Amino acid sequence: MAVFDVVSLGEVMWRIDPRDTPIQRVRDNIRTFQGGGETNVACGAAYTFRLRTSVLTALVDDPIGRNIETQLREAGVDTSYILWWDTKNDGSPHSTDKKGTVDNGINITYSGAGVLPSETIYYRAHTAATLLEPGDIPYFRLDDLFKKKNIRVFNTGGIFTLIGQKTADLAIEVATLAAETGTFVVADLNYRSKVQPDKNIAREINRRLAPHLHMLTGNDSDFNDAFGYDAMVPDGAPFQEWRDAYKEVATKIAKDFPNLSLIGGQWRGAKDADQISWGAVLFDTRTGTLYEAPLREGVHIRDRTGGGDSFASGVIAALLKGHDLSVAVQWGAAHGILVQETPGDISMVTQKEVEAEVKRALGKGGVKAKR
Repeated sequence: MAVFDVVSLGEVMWRIDPRDTPIQRVRDNIRTFQGGGETNVACGAAYTFRLRTSVLTALVDDPIGRNIETQLREAGVDTSYILWWDTKNDGSPHSTDKKGTVDNGINITYSGAGVLPSETIYYRAHTAATLLEPGDIPYFRLDDLFKKKNIRVFNTGGIFTLIGQKTADLAIEVATLAAETGTFVVADLNYRSKVQPDKNIAREINRRLAPHLHMLTGNDSDFNDAFGYDAMVPDGAPFQEWRDAYKEVATKIAKDFPNLSLIGGQWRGAKDADQISWGAVLFDTRTGTLYEAPLREGVHIRDRTGGGDSFASGVIAALLKGHDLSVAVQWGAAHGILVQETPGDISMVTQKEVEAEVKRALGKGGVKAKR
């Protein structure tokens, strides 16, 4: 039996949420969460779907680092594979001072309202996770885990590969090891211009990573920005036009990377910061079949962060629990929209609620109060 169903490699940050106040005016009434593009997948798989998950990341052993760890554990995520930097400044490989020379990542994310868009400011220039490199693998004890087939799914993503000088090398090394030992390998392109404005760097890295993947997720802009494939979808195009273009570009990617078995992504049509339309697809490269979830139109959301990560964890969870691709895309779409109905980067819903949302969307039903 596998030790873990899902293991995620990435940076996890401490998120400051100013609630309904724009960042430049916030003074009080804030709250905090933890989150990261890759680790959110492990959190969703653990909390919502009750799968056994862990994260591979690095944190500084200070109160913020321990707060992040506590929140991960509250979500049901194993934290025994975190590489901790102490603050003794004793010259050992993972030791720093108490002056912020190496620190924990922090972001401030305002969810937006109406025509005020959401905004995120990052503080991640000198974080422990940005310093991760291939030589750190012995600290994670990965060789033994993979070779004993103790991990069913490994996932990483485009944010982590771009945050440090050698994080891409580490992601590719672990993905290679995972694939060689029979683990299902997943990555989300997840391009962020604030992390790396040079798209060519992202494209070069992802073309090195892609040959080791079994499943790739990303939307049409990710395909272009981070992979160099033009989906040719104009801004404001309806979902049906996006869907057809997505299938076309996914077919091209599958031809170039025959190791891929699944390519999936989600479509967000934003009316404003509070209301979106939401669609999702999953492309089976073996048969050329595009599986599609019902389009959800005019959904009022609370916090758009984490929708794509939750789509990925919903798909992965469905597959690990023995469901077919038609169900997997439904779980991914439902989990992706539900995370946007709760605050923070990860969902606060149960698998039962995901299944109820799938049923509601398929039947085009409304929402009734629970009393």
